[in-house]
Amino acid sequence: MDSDYKIFWTGEAVDNLASILGYLEERWTQKEVDHFKHKLTKQLDLIVQNPEIFPVSQFNPRLRKAVLSIHTTVFYELSGKIIYLVYLFSNYQNPNIIK
Repeated sequence: MDSDYKIFWTGEAVDNLASILGYLEERWTQKEVDHFKHKLTKQLDLIVQNPEIFPVSQFNPRLRKAVLSIHTTVFYELSGKIIYLVYLFSNYQNPNIIK
């Protein structure tokens, strides 16, 4: 199923992903890193197909919150046909940093 929506990675989200992957690569096996990547890809595909599927964030109402795992949450903003990935957030951080 095709979608008219496009994903745009913000610099912050790219940095978050690099940090998460670096952490996983240092502490876990390649199989677990690949599993994380696969899970993230599936979730992003779901967001592209139905951008309003996930709830509005209680920390910032312009963002939607998609829990990827107990460790990671994806925050994104919908603007027209563009989905801005704002954060890949470690759930161990202080949620007050979400802008």
